[in-house]
Amino acid sequence: MIIVSVTAGVLSVLNPTRGIFRVQSEAIDAQQRLRTGVTTLTRDLINAGAGAYSGALAGSLVRYVPPIMPFRRGLDTALDDASDVLRSDAITILYVPSTGAQTTVRSDMPTASSPVFIDTEPGCPKDAQTGMVDPICGFKPNVTKAAIFDGTGAFDTLAVASVDEAAQALEFAQPQGTLSKTYLGSSSKHLTKIVEVSSHVYFLNAATRQLMHYDGFSTLAPVLDDVVGLEFEYYGEPAPPVFVRPGRDQTVTYGPAPPAPGVTQAPFAPGENCAWQMSGEAQISRLAFLGGADHGLVRLTSSQLTDGPWCPDEVTANRYDADLFRVRKVRVALRVQSGDEGVRGSLATGNEAMFINRGTAVSRSQTVPDRTVRFDVSPRNLNLSR
Repeated sequence: MIIVSVTAGVLSVLNPTRGIFRVQSEAIDAQQRLRTGVTTLTRDLINAGAGAYSGALAGSLVRYVPPIMPFRRGLDTALDDASDVLRSDAITILYVPSTGAQTTVRSDMPTASSPVFIDTEPGCPKDAQTGMVDPICGFKPNVTKAAIFDGTGAFDTLAVASVDEAAQALEFAQPQGTLSKTYLGSSSKHLTKIVEVSSHVYFLNAATRQLMHYDGFSTLAPVLDDVVGLEFEYYGEPAPPVFVRPGRDQTVTYGPAPPAPGVTQAPFAPGENCAWQMSGEAQISRLAFLGGADHGLVRLTSSQLTDGPWCPDEVTANRYDADLFRVRKVRVALRVQSGDEGVRGSLATGNEAMFINRGTAVSRSQTVPDRTVRFDVSPRNLNLSR
């Protein structure tokens, strides 16, 4: 009886200790997953908008392409979202990495299945052994993911499948047929840029409770497990774009610059494009003024990001709202739960707000509530003028 009593006493002490260890272990795991999520999302968001640094159409992507989009955009049509629907739990991020694979297109390109001939710009990398400029400017078959744009608001992403050094030509994998437009090359006296691009699509898979990453081309993989909440909010420039040097050239503060008055950019009237229109003899922005007198960033609503004006035009399949060029800050809310249902609250523990998905714990002291982190990221390449 003495031995039984002592043993019972020891077990009564050890059992709560075991529960504490279980709770602490799950709490640490949840905290570590939050840190991983913050680091991963911040890393790509901070780089959003980095553009080409050499040759024509250089500078931040925000002058040509929306670097941040509130939906999934890529080559896999099964993952593509409609451009007129804002998803609070998905985001697409684009930027040009530190690479020499950036040049201009020489030949016209009507479809994604068309090979494209490229120019050799001064910034193209040189061969380490011969010292000669690489004729295909650093583009690698089955490796390089590329973006093509021409300053009109149109852009497309493509995967390089093969190269022809002698002809200075690139061919692309997974052709989707029709592009946003027919891109005209330098042989037609137009400037169309082709660059290596980094595409990062993050979204919540509610069915599997995972934060997913899609590279916009072919790779889809989970980043975090037991994610039960993901929300993105967008804050943007309240003032519409304006001319940087009025009367001297067509450079604007952000978004696609309009053609000179009298010059036609199909399908728009002379002097107009998706973000600019003519008012008498003056060119004015189609984007509205959203802010107050202090010109601070304003939260961009779902309706503002899904009602147009549309770029590159309102009929293109992969169109987007021109107000996306305003985005200067992203606010992220990420919520994770414990993967062990034994430390998630049950009906008996109460406090429903602490758990998205209930578990089997019967004591509040033995639970690990869901953890939420909120943080802001201001991409440096979108805030160069602020």
